[in-house]
Amino acid sequence: MIICAPFAGIVRFVVEVGDTVAAGDTLAIVETVKLEAPVIAPGPGVVTSRLLDDFADVYGGDRILELGKA
Repeated sequence: MIICAPFAGIVRFVVEVGDTVAAGDTLAIVETVKLEAPVIAPGPGVVTSRLLDDFADVYGGDRILELGKA
């Protein structure tokens, strides 16, 4: 499952590759001027890859990480 940025800003990850997550867990945070939004796991899984580095610039819809089956 591909997880995308909700809007343009800077991404900061909360999880590492190999972490197991549950539905509703925070995966990353996207920050812009005065707004900070969590990127939430839509379902359970294992983080298989982070597609960007911490503090990378993103646009809305950019792929930021992948979740595999738990």
